[in-house]
Amino acid sequence: MAESSGNIIVRFFKAVWQGLDLLRRSILNLLLLLIIIVIISAVIQGGESALPREHTALVLAPQGRVVEQYSGSPADRVMAQMSDQPVEETRLRDILRAIRLAKTDDNIERIVIVPDHMTGIGPAQLNDIAQALDDFRESGKQVFAWGNAMSQGQYMLAVQADEIWLHPEGFLLLQGFARYRNYFKEGLDKLGVDVHLFKVGTFKSAAEPWIRNDMSEPARKANQYWMGDLWSQAVTTIAQRRKLDPAALNPDLDRMIAELKKADGNFATLALNLGLVDKLATREEMRQQLKTLGAPQDDDRQETFRQVFFMDYLKAHPRLPLPGDKIGIVVAQGTITGGDQPPGTVGGESTSRLLRNARYDDDIKAVVLRVDSPGGGVFASEQIREEVVRLKEAGKPVIVSMGTVAASGGYWISMNADEIWAQPNTITGSIGIFGLLMNYPETLGKLGIHTDGVATTELAGAFRPDLPFNDKFGELVQLNIERGYRNFIGKVAEARGKTPEEIDAIAQGRVWTGSQALDRGLVDKLGSLRDAVNAAVEKAGLGEDAYQITYVEPELSDFDRFIMDLTGQGLALLGIQLPNPLADLPANRVEELRRALKLFMGPQRDPMGMYAHCLCTVD
Repeated sequence: MAESSGNIIVRFFKAVWQGLDLLRRSILNLLLLLIIIVIISAVIQGGESALPREHTALVLAPQGRVVEQYSGSPADRVMAQMSDQPVEETRLRDILRAIRLAKTDDNIERIVIVPDHMTGIGPAQLNDIAQALDDFRESGKQVFAWGNAMSQGQYMLAVQADEIWLHPEGFLLLQGFARYRNYFKEGLDKLGVDVHLFKVGTFKSAAEPWIRNDMSEPARKANQYWMGDLWSQAVTTIAQRRKLDPAALNPDLDRMIAELKKADGNFATLALNLGLVDKLATREEMRQQLKTLGAPQDDDRQETFRQVFFMDYLKAHPRLPLPGDKIGIVVAQGTITGGDQPPGTVGGESTSRLLRNARYDDDIKAVVLRVDSPGGGVFASEQIREEVVRLKEAGKPVIVSMGTVAASGGYWISMNADEIWAQPNTITGSIGIFGLLMNYPETLGKLGIHTDGVATTELAGAFRPDLPFNDKFGELVQLNIERGYRNFIGKVAEARGKTPEEIDAIAQGRVWTGSQALDRGLVDKLGSLRDAVNAAVEKAGLGEDAYQITYVEPELSDFDRFIMDLTGQGLALLGIQLPNPLADLPANRVEELRRALKLFMGPQRDPMGMYAHCLCTVD
């Protein structure tokens, strides 16, 4: 007799369930195996001490981008590693702390900078590191740098050293700063996408690529102005460190061709001839020189010099929380969006919660808000600004320390601090508002898809992107954007002790460097994160050594801590990998597109469609 359809369905779902159960048990077994591997690895590594002996060199070799905080959750980092796309990052705070510890460690004779695997660092972060290295040198110790090849950013770290060596077949070329973007108008027109930009601010150019095929003249003029100052500061730094004529450091192609011919086409020799480096040497030659200056390594690697990697050095000097007065540091890094966001992105709810935690913590006497953000949603920015005000109302001083970028929404969350500190090469300002709406009924029409229906009012359905744009609705949006801009400059004027008209004259979406912002009264002082902490200590009336620094961050669960351990050990040993469909695309373009889509179209987009955002990075 033929089997009934009901029995077939039952058997099908039973087989599916058995398959899912097998998958569940396999995953649990895999996790158990990972736990065992982590434990064994920890036991094996436990006997190795990162405490240096005499004549040791501290190796400062950042991996990936230098950031204010790790991005993503522990689970995100594990998945990235499994996809063979680890998010390689080095925290600025770790670099600075290692340098400070090494200054007073009699066993550390010198710092060796190896920038080969550093993929990015902000100009303001370089200033923080430079200050720390200058302080380190006061102990009479040397800073040395060596690299196989150096990008401009890598060289800007290496130039902080007393002596720079480059591989004889290496590469080094100063190119200056550039700012190029893709413009989408013609492509969107061909697709039938109708883009509507609403903004206030002559120089507010963040959304220009969606409505133009090229850069507007006001944006070109403004960008040249602040980028020129940024490059001038970089040239001055190199010239002072290397004792060179600043005029000789500006790239001139004709001169470069002539100089490269003299160097027989070798860029390493060119760098030596131009005075950018002190010596050309292979890695082995560098090792032997440092071994002569210091001592050979203690283990079976005696062919190299005695050294300790800075992250291993920090593990041997854990920061132990102690009772007493504290200066709390809250990091606001990344694009500002609504709701709860993981580290690396500023969340209207999550960052506000960190500021509230600092307010409720009786041990925290003052807060340093470290801002490294180009802005984002207006509403989320206002949520965070309000928490800054409440901190001050609670009697706790708030000092803002601007990192590489603190512009637009990044400035919004900074404006009410007791003091705003920026580096001379911080990118800030960009006080302006815009909104962006897209409609694509024509695009759908080309696919044979059409939208129709009824509405009770003219406004109903106005936000639907699959309907033609309503110009009257556009008037409502523009009025709201104009009010948002008046609100922005009004709040800045009140916070900075100026009139709205005075702020409007330096606003209009225009970007400034930290030095330019100081001249215009948008920041109070120029200095590093350490300088901002010292200012917070003074405002709180604490003794010079009577406080601790604590980073106010979300508490990790035991599972999160376990996952973070797996990131660096178990998964690497197992060699687990997942395919990455974006692996072959340019990383900077993928990231730029991802952030734009999340900001304008993600679930945590601004509820009023208003954005205080600045796409003001440089290549």
